[in-house]
Amino acid sequence: MQLEIRNYYEVLLMEMLSDEGLMDELPEDYLADLCCVTLNQLPVRYIRHLVDTYFFEDYNELKRMKEEIQTALEKSRAFLKANLQKEENA
Repeated sequence: MQLEIRNYYEVLLMEMLSDEGLMDELPEDYLADLCCVTLNQLPVRYIRHLVDTYFFEDYNELKRMKEEIQTALEKSRAFLKANLQKEENA
């Protein structure tokens, strides 16, 4: 049996990256690192059906979650930039 469960923060992060055009713009390896570093800063919220989540979610809660993702994303970009510069200088 295979269960269909997903981390809602992951769904929202991918939507944000896509909306910003970064899914097509950034190299795949960098994008994967960016997603991992970002998601590791966020809580986990598992969902079963995305359509149910859209129907039942509270606007303020969704807004808060997106703000959390944006903050984590900015920290992740800074972290990766600093580490890439260290590698280039080594």
